[in-house]
Amino acid sequence: MSGGKGRNLMPSWSQALKLNNNREVVAGSADALCDAIRCGADLRIGTAFRHNEHIDVTSANNELIREVMDFRVTYLLQDRWVAGIQNLRMPIELPDGFGPRASMSFFLYNQDGHQGIGRPFLDGKPANGPLGPAPLNDHADMPKYHELANWDAETNAPSSNFIYDFEYFEYHVRDCWHEVFAHDVDGQVISGDLDSLTEAVRQGSEVKIAVRGLCDDLTTAGDTAMEHEVFLHLGACYYYTETRQMMASANPVVRTRAAIPLGYASGEWDFGWLMPRTDGHVARWLCDPQTLQFQKSTTHHAIRWFINS
Repeated sequence: MSGGKGRNLMPSWSQALKLNNNREVVAGSADALCDAIRCGADLRIGTAFRHNEHIDVTSANNELIREVMDFRVTYLLQDRWVAGIQNLRMPIELPDGFGPRASMSFFLYNQDGHQGIGRPFLDGKPANGPLGPAPLNDHADMPKYHELANWDAETNAPSSNFIYDFEYFEYHVRDCWHEVFAHDVDGQVISGDLDSLTEAVRQGSEVKIAVRGLCDDLTTAGDTAMEHEVFLHLGACYYYTETRQMMASANPVVRTRAAIPLGYASGEWDFGWLMPRTDGHVARWLCDPQTLQFQKSTTHHAIRWFINS
């Protein structure tokens, strides 16, 4: 075995921003994080906590646990604020396995340490509670947990926004993406070259997109939607060689109303799948987290297309 000698390895991860347990900047900067995400960089966030402060408050185990999580859905809000959402996680019950109910754990982290979670249950148990704000939970036994808002508590998809005072927050980025093509909502070219995109895909390159205004329809009626881009990895890519049109199956997306800080609220989030095209067409198959019913729809968006360079 050669041990990989001579391989052209991917760029390494670097720390763009670090906060202390008071969520104060101690290294890097929010600008550096925004610059990286704007260019399509991948995001992982590291934190640390004590087992008997965060996992089991009745335990004598005071062991420090270091956690690093991937955020494969990232948001850039007003071109100045970063947030990430975990789109593939189910509830983990440390140290042995999984939580008591099948659900998704759509954890959400902002660049300033504000956090949130949306939890659609998948096990089919009846849940007929009222929609809307719910009383904050009593976290007296977990003084580092500060719940800020609690929504739809007795329904099939409760959500909440909170701050947990982790020992630190480390925002790691991997800037290995190169923007090769961008178009407006009608598919008119803004920059780059479709041929560069299609040839990179033909040669096996991974692709990511930034979709402008993807969550505009979640804005409350009468309000102005906040400017934002949502960054998503693509799976299968398809290029029609005569009509010169690229389309793709995107990895699962979690959508929530664009706001700073980003969070969850009743009726203002969902999840599902997209099929974007290079003419601005975006087919959506989105799931209502309360009913788990899927609905198809179509919108048009300006999109930037990145390849893994």
